[in-house]
Amino acid sequence: MWINMIFKMRKFSNLKLRSKLIVTYILLTVIPLSLLGYISYQQYTRSIEEQVGEYIPKLLAQANENIANQVKEIKRLPNLLYSSSHVIEVLRKDAHQNLSFLLQDEFTVNSYLTRTYINGGNKDILGVFILSKNRVFQSVTIPHARFDLAYNGLPYGQNMKLQGTEDIFILPYQTSLQFEGNPPYILLMRQLTDFENRTNLGTMLIAIEVSFLGDIVKKLNDDGKAAVWLNDENGRIIYHTDAELIGAIDYEIHSYPSINGSFRTMGDDNNLISLHRLDETGWTLGHSISVKNLTSRTDLVRNVTIILFIAIILFSTVISILLAWNVTKPLNHLTSLMKSVEKGDFDINLSINSKDEVGALANSFNSMVLEIKNLIREKYQIELKQKEAELYALQSQINPHFMYNTLETVAMSVEDDDKDTVVKMVTLLGRMLRFSISTKETVIPISEELLHMKDYLTIQKIRFEDKVTFTFCEKLNAKSFYTPKFILQPIVENAVKYGLVYGRITTIDITVELSHDTNTDSKEVVFRVKDSGPGINPEALDKLKCLLKSNPMTKRESGFGLLNVNARIQMKFGSQYGLELFSEVGEGTEVVIRIPALTARNEVGSYEFT
Repeated sequence: MWINMIFKMRKFSNLKLRSKLIVTYILLTVIPLSLLGYISYQQYTRSIEEQVGEYIPKLLAQANENIANQVKEIKRLPNLLYSSSHVIEVLRKDAHQNLSFLLQDEFTVNSYLTRTYINGGNKDILGVFILSKNRVFQSVTIPHARFDLAYNGLPYGQNMKLQGTEDIFILPYQTSLQFEGNPPYILLMRQLTDFENRTNLGTMLIAIEVSFLGDIVKKLNDDGKAAVWLNDENGRIIYHTDAELIGAIDYEIHSYPSINGSFRTMGDDNNLISLHRLDETGWTLGHSISVKNLTSRTDLVRNVTIILFIAIILFSTVISILLAWNVTKPLNHLTSLMKSVEKGDFDINLSINSKDEVGALANSFNSMVLEIKNLIREKYQIELKQKEAELYALQSQINPHFMYNTLETVAMSVEDDDKDTVVKMVTLLGRMLRFSISTKETVIPISEELLHMKDYLTIQKIRFEDKVTFTFCEKLNAKSFYTPKFILQPIVENAVKYGLVYGRITTIDITVELSHDTNTDSKEVVFRVKDSGPGINPEALDKLKCLLKSNPMTKRESGFGLLNVNARIQMKFGSQYGLELFSEVGEGTEVVIRIPALTARNEVGSYEFT
């Protein structure tokens, strides 16, 4: 035992300082107060359940008594029929009469039913029916569907036997009678007896809407948190506060441990259920309320306990956090910065003014990060210069070849004595050469880049005798935004080189627009170069896309111009910018270039982003 205790103490001593403080705080404060609060709450809950468990059955008994009185009133309704001698006389008659007498008898009985029951002041009566000697007399408040007299084997008619009972209550599922709107109802059935002749006159059925039950059980559900229902002896729900459950079957009714009393269910739906049976009808009145709703009503003891618990926990938590923070803040800060360095963030500085070991460690850490940052910057600048050198090498490869073709076209125009074409081409070529050999600026207004491309495409259009057409669409102020130099020329040259198709005109559309990047909440400039050429086959397209996604510093043996533009953009502005390639065989190719929206350029070459 002592050995185990010593071992545990050694494990505790090896924990971090902040962990020791937190463990001590939990052992001395959180656990004792939590146990106190839990025990108090459980005692309160048990007390509430006992009080409600004793109170609700008394309310159910009172409600059942009111329901019994209402049922008695309903049972008295058929007796009103005997006050009319004319109706009794009609019911005594034989059904085999001529049509005029039958219609007159039907009018007499139906009128009496309307006056006495429908318009008699009882708003819950939906309809009254009398079945006698194959005749049907009726009066209803709302339309209904005619019901089958032999539905579910129920004994309708003059010769039925009620097996010693005076009245029978029929539920909607036991009959085919259905009123418009499907209001819930119960059907009182009584056999009519001729007391003078001791013969049966027929069967009377009175449909009563069960809305009267809602007024009776209203006191049981004032706050709307409880469920109240009325079942028959088979578990069929006659009434429920949730109207959608009326007519459903409560299969658990026979498994309830107590009928006239209260009990608690366990599981996900932790409810307190109270039941009371109405002996006169065999119906059971039920009340169910969630234990959570019972315990939502807090009393003074629980409130005081919770307030004290929260106050002590907050106070001790603040003290513990402040102590742990002051002790471990420098070390945690150092750990956080080291993780940032691991992820490549070197723009950090650990400021600790203390002269102890932690301060010395911070100074050494700052010196190390600064040295690494300088080494990375030097390597990056070297590789960036290498990429710029590749760009100028590209220019030196492209320009002589382009100039040779252009000059050859000029020579042919001179031979044809086409002076206008010669002047135009020489002018455009001179402007392009001035633009190409100018190395003073690496970032220029978009308008200058677009003018350079217009000159290039105009020369190509003259060379290929209008087999190439082009359009420019500027959706921004091209003079106000800047772009790296020569990002369009390699793309357009590829469009001319690979987009020309023998026997048809190739169209090259260049669009520049301002877009909003939702990820970074910033604006960006989007160039689109689209040609109507033969397109790129899927294998070559996938290969080019993979190269575009690779390290921009890597040398490539193919696709030099396209990939060089992408590498320059990503090295200047980040990997979220660059080129996207879209193409379908026979549908042409589209290259999309994305750069940040640059609105100004200062002397040292940094840019102002919108």
